[in-house]
Amino acid sequence: MDANSLWSLFWLLIFLASIQPMLQQRWLEAARQRVMRQLEKKRKSRVITMIHRQETMSFLGFPISRYIDIEDSEQVLRAIRLTPDDMPIDFILHTPGGLVLAAEQIAEALVKHKGKVTVFVPHYAMSGGTLISLAADEIVMDENAVLGPVDPQLGQYPAASIVKVLEQKDINEIDDQTLIMADVSKKALKQVWNTVYHLVTGRGGSDELARKLADTLSTGVWTHDYPISVEEARELGLNVSTDMPREVYQLMALYPQPGQRRPSVQYIPAPYDSRRSNSGGHK
Repeated sequence: MDANSLWSLFWLLIFLASIQPMLQQRWLEAARQRVMRQLEKKRKSRVITMIHRQETMSFLGFPISRYIDIEDSEQVLRAIRLTPDDMPIDFILHTPGGLVLAAEQIAEALVKHKGKVTVFVPHYAMSGGTLISLAADEIVMDENAVLGPVDPQLGQYPAASIVKVLEQKDINEIDDQTLIMADVSKKALKQVWNTVYHLVTGRGGSDELARKLADTLSTGVWTHDYPISVEEARELGLNVSTDMPREVYQLMALYPQPGQRRPSVQYIPAPYDSRRSNSGGHK
């Protein structure tokens, strides 16, 4: 092979490597839409997903982390507007949280929807994700999935903890910046409490349940990353089911994490016969 042929082959490989992520992304998008359509036909609903994972998007292979933002709320609100009033909405949610304003917009739009709203949580829906879940008639969680508190955060500090400074120190010993942060924290706590109360009552919850959830989830009872399990969510009064459709798991598998040189978790993706395992293989 001459030098010109080698040079042409080199540039061909560069070209293929540059377009491979784009082709893979298009294949994933088509596969996701097929699974979503299957679930829509099965449940006669509008399926909306908001799945925040790291994906290798650019040809350079840099992972991009996602959180709830204004772009998400714009897209979700548009999807809700395009859905007939009496059609159920199935909202598949996987998120660490994000912008409170965007989460509140999505939750308010879901509360106003007249058809049944079901939120599916296959792994976790923390912070703003839990706020959105409160707008549902039913929350369907994997048995090991978790929700989380929705108490507001000011920078790196919980608003509830900032307010406690006023209770524990003489006001003359507190600097002006902390006093300002405490004032803002009080307002943030009240705003989130009112939001939780409105969402719960808006979906038919009682005044007692709404106050209980608002007090527990928005006032800093736990740390912001506290995992609320299925059992604890039910104890709080939330309508939680674990009847997760298999299509939801199939869809999650189509949102892969970026590839690593050495995977940290490995398994053979096939179910084992529990009876054979228990018998030790003896007949």
